[in-house]
Amino acid sequence: MSFAPEEVEAPARDAVLFRSSPVRTFLMVFAALMVAYLVAAPLVARFGRAAGDPWWITALQAAAVAAGAAGVYTISARASLPTWVRVSEAGVELAAQDSDPVLLEWKDVAAVVIKRDGLRTVMEVVPRDLDTVHPVQDAHDEGPALTDTPRGPAFTADLSQLWPSPRALRREMEHWMRVKKNQPVRRY
Repeated sequence: MSFAPEEVEAPARDAVLFRSSPVRTFLMVFAALMVAYLVAAPLVARFGRAAGDPWWITALQAAAVAAGAAGVYTISARASLPTWVRVSEAGVELAAQDSDPVLLEWKDVAAVVIKRDGLRTVMEVVPRDLDTVHPVQDAHDEGPALTDTPRGPAFTADLSQLWPSPRALRREMEHWMRVKKNQPVRRY
């Protein structure tokens, strides 16, 4: 069972928290699909020579389609599991897909890669040595999932539902990687 970020003492006062938010993700996907449906419906009706339904029928259809698709996206796969990342002067704390959190101090981070994988945004944090990874508090389970990369084993996290946004996390990570390690965050 994972710790919530509120249950874990921040390693520094300047810590910035990024966490998954299924409700915000649902609302964003719902709004995007509503707009797309409402824009496409009149075009399909015009070129398809369909009978003109009243506007409220089209709006109800759009709401039903958007709610269903956004709901399926929000609760599907790994993205629906709680994830949080806290970045500070001390390092990176990571609890990905309901894992126990770990702390990687900046001196122990070999590389950070944030990339697109289909519809998902994925972050890989490569430690210099797995023995330097610190479990946070009284963690009993394992840390975030490990994957083999060309740079070595890396902790992975699905950032698809992360708020404020994966882009904001990338900016924060780039700042600290430049300040502490004089290295960029790699993008693929």
